[in-house]
Amino acid sequence: MFLEFRFHGRGGQGVVTASQLLVASAFKVGLWGQSIPMFGAERRGAPVEAYARISDTPIRRHSQVYRPDVVAVFDPKIMEVVDVSRGLKPDGILLLNSPTDKFEYKFEGFRVYFVDATGIAIKLGLYFAGFPVVNTAIVGALAKATGIFPLEAVLEVISSTWSGRIGELNAEAAKLAYTSLRGG
Repeated sequence: MFLEFRFHGRGGQGVVTASQLLVASAFKVGLWGQSIPMFGAERRGAPVEAYARISDTPIRRHSQVYRPDVVAVFDPKIMEVVDVSRGLKPDGILLLNSPTDKFEYKFEGFRVYFVDATGIAIKLGLYFAGFPVVNTAIVGALAKATGIFPLEAVLEVISSTWSGRIGELNAEAAKLAYTSLRGG
């Protein structure tokens, strides 16, 4: 098994942290992983990407991901300026943060999933600098959409990353996203 991931979002949404949480969750179940941030001097709100690889064998590739198996979109408005399906392999997974399954964009040949990660973050009060942070919800949804590790692995990583109430809220975000994932 060898899966490549690309994350699209805006600065401040937790895109890089999501990539790191995904890889740490894979480590929990004995898989190999690699998280690759890709950003420059962008400011909060600017488009950013991050990448991850997960494998059952050591990973020797060390570049950005050009042909992902999975793409996660933190902010659907980013699709106005970025081709999020660029390079996505046929039958690949496209996870969109959206309260609705209705989109003007047509994604033929992919398994499209939806999760209202922003709604979950708002409901739980997960904000940073006034913006909803959706990273843990996205990782919870990816656990279900890909099936490569159980939700429990994500929850363990979250609780070891954040303590106290913040850890509890982020764990709850991952659980809610896991259970409310739609599509496929």
